[in-house]
Amino acid sequence: MTLEEEKKLHQFETRVRQLVMKHKSVVEDNNKLRIMLDERDTQINALKNQVAEIEKQYATLKMAKMIEITSAETESAQKRIAKLIREIDKCIAMLNV
Repeated sequence: MTLEEEKKLHQFETRVRQLVMKHKSVVEDNNKLRIMLDERDTQINALKNQVAEIEKQYATLKMAKMIEITSAETESAQKRIAKLIREIDKCIAMLNV
């Protein structure tokens, strides 16, 4: 083998080693990124579950607020009911005459 062929062979070997090292580095980076991606997916799913739970709580609270009647509203409703009863009594009295 000539000196030039040996030089080229040595360069080729060096480049192959560099490529192998680069490939190992890329594989390691890829594995790290996959792990990060899995962690992010887990985190996203946990947050989605949390959002769903908060939405349920909000709907429950909203329903409770709609149902909640303050004392002033209760008094007003009682007055309206009493008025309706008086009107019904008047109507019944008119029918009995």
